[in-house]
Parts: sequence; structure tokens; C-alpha cells
Amino acid sequence: MTKTTTPRIAFIKARWHADIVDRAHEGFTDEAVRIIPGAQIDAYDVPGAFEMPLLAKKLAKTGKYDAVVATAFVVDGGIYRHDFVADAVVAGLMNVGLETEVPCFSVSLTPHNYQEVEVMTAFFREHFVKKGREAAEAVRQVLALDAQLAAEDRAAVA
Repeated sequence: MTKTTTPRIAFIKARWHADIVDRAHEGFTDEAVRIIPGAQIDAYDVPGAFEMPLLAKKLAKTGKYDAVVATAFVVDGGIYRHDFVADAVVAGLMNVGLETEVPCFSVSLTPHNYQEVEVMTAFFREHFVKKGREAAEAVRQVLALDAQLAAEDRAAVA
């Protein structure tokens, strides 16, 4: 965790279905402004979900970020099993958090059935706003817990 009082958060966005994925960033930013005062949110784009864990690790290792959030919309394209990609991404993000001690959050959704029709796209656009807001709350909670643990450590040393 950085030593500043202003939280700095990296937000990674996969570009596949960017019109949907970007809505999570909107929801996250809107909510973070409200519940994480002064938070600085730096956005980064990657081609797809599979590239998110590596960038998350690179960003976490810089020491600049208190948290990393990654968002993607992984759909069944009929060529590969999207659930394998989603599993690899979530496991990769979890490993980044465990290895770097920078909390990583996933807003990566994998619908069972998605067709690019307006009604489904509209549903997922709105759903990603909600998930972005929920991610902001999760970040707020984890940063507050990290601050509490750090204060307890300082008190124990004193």
C-alpha cells in the first residue's frame, strides 16, 4: 500500500465489448468519488481479459497503487470455452494480490448466453454500472481494513 493518505487505484479495462466494459469504469468512478474521498483512479486499457493479470502485476509492483481493479466481459465466441478464460483471469488476479499484497478486484462477467442484440447489450451495460459501484464499495472496505491493520501494527510497536 502506498504511504499517501490519498488512495490511488489502477482500473484495467479489457477492450472486447468496450461499450459494456467501460460502464463498469463509469459506475466505479461515480461511486468512488462519493465513498473514497480524494481517490485517484488511473485507467489502463488492454486488448482482452487474458492480458489483465499481467498488467495488474506490473502495476501492483510499482508501489504506486493501493488497489487494482480489472474489468472484462468474457463471452462464449463459439471457438473456445470462455469459462476457461474467465477462470484463468480470476485466478491470475487473485495470485497478483497474494504475491504483491496489493488487493486486486475483478469485475469480469461471463454470461452463459449473450447475443449482440440491443436488449441484452442494454441489460449488461446497466449491470456493469452496478458491478462497478459494487467494486468501489469493496475497494473502500478493503482499504479501510488495511488502514485498521496498519494502525494496530503501529500501536503494538509503540
